[in-house]
Amino acid sequence: MSDCRICAMHAELDSLPPWERIHLDEHWRVGHGWGSLEGWLVVCALPHVESIDRLDPAALTSLSPLLAATGAALREVVGCERTYVVSFGEQPGFQHLHIHVVPRMASFTDTQRGVGVFGFLQVPEDERVSVGRRGQLAEQLAPRIRAGLVGP
Repeated sequence: MSDCRICAMHAELDSLPPWERIHLDEHWRVGHGWGSLEGWLVVCALPHVESIDRLDPAALTSLSPLLAATGAALREVVGCERTYVVSFGEQPGFQHLHIHVVPRMASFTDTQRGVGVFGFLQVPEDERVSVGRRGQLAEQLAPRIRAGLVGP
C-alpha cells in the first residue's frame, strides 16, 4: 500500500535503527514507540494486512508466543506490573496491523491507566524517550524476547 508508513519502514528493514527492529522474524517486527514511556513497544505485521483476521495461519500462530515473550521481557527490563495489548490501526498512514504492547507501571496515576496511557504519546519531542535510551532498551529487550520464544 503506497501510503502506508509501516510498509514504507518495512521496505527499508536493513537500514532501520536497532530500536525499530528489536525483534524481526518472517512475520513480525518489534520496535520501540515514539512517546515518553520507556518500553512502549509496537509489534508490526510484516505483510500489509489491516486486521488480525487477515493474517495467514503461520503468522497468527506465532503472534501469541511473541506477545507473551514481549510482555515478559518488558516486566524484566522496565519493571512493569503488567502490559496492555492494544490494536486500533485506524490513523491515516497507519492502517496496517500493529499491536501496541505497553508497560503499565506501578507509578501510573488513575488518569494514566487504561486508555489514558495514550497520553504518553501526546508529548513534545523533547519529552520523548531519547534515541540513546531506545537503543539501550533494544539491547536489553532483544535477547529476552528471543529467549522467551525459544523457551527454557
